[in-house]
Amino acid sequence: MNEAKTEDYLRENFSDVKRKIERAAQKCGRNPNEIKLVAVSKTHLVEVLRAAITATTDASVFGENKVQEAEGKILEIGRENVEWHLIGHLQSNKARKAVQLFDVVHTLDSVELAERLERICIEENRTSLSVLIQVDLAKEATKNGIAEGDLPQLIEFLQTCKHLKFDGLMGIPPFFDDAEKVRPYFRRLREIRDRVLPRGGELSMGMSHDFEIAIEEGATFIRVGTVLFGERKINRQ
Repeated sequence: MNEAKTEDYLRENFSDVKRKIERAAQKCGRNPNEIKLVAVSKTHLVEVLRAAITATTDASVFGENKVQEAEGKILEIGRENVEWHLIGHLQSNKARKAVQLFDVVHTLDSVELAERLERICIEENRTSLSVLIQVDLAKEATKNGIAEGDLPQLIEFLQTCKHLKFDGLMGIPPFFDDAEKVRPYFRRLREIRDRVLPRGGELSMGMSHDFEIAIEEGATFIRVGTVLFGERKINRQ
């Protein structure tokens, strides 16, 4: 696929997702501007991300799963008019790089990791790092996140931090062929958010197959990859 066709392909996909965001928001009486699209760029080439940035202003937030993969992309693409969000599990030995690279970390899941991030922010002279707590919604062995019962201890610690900014919650529900079955998980995460952040906060939930339901249940970040970039890498030929 040549460069022009790649841009056309991406422009069409981003426009289609934007229309769906607007419809879902209108359906539940929300302002679509409250919902931020995190374009999940993991495994996709720098050239594809550049094409997306050129094709549409909606490609302004990229979500990466792995710190090492993200590092090269961030160094090449930079930060001008682009935010970088870590949406994959953060290992403690990658914490320093995460502090150096990312604007938002969606996957904070322990007091120990929070302590490490706060200390590194001090060492790196980073004034503020936005973090979301990943909550274990379904107790699946393949998913990360903190148990709901352990949330108070982590939130209590974050309230003492000078550099970590606790901005909301993130969740990954089980996968169902019928996307409607994820609704109770999204609703539960919103209920937890409303309890721990009564003045409001971010809700990072919803992916390519269920983001419209997530929006109906209060998502403020949706993490969408496949319907934007396709199942495989788009290569310039």
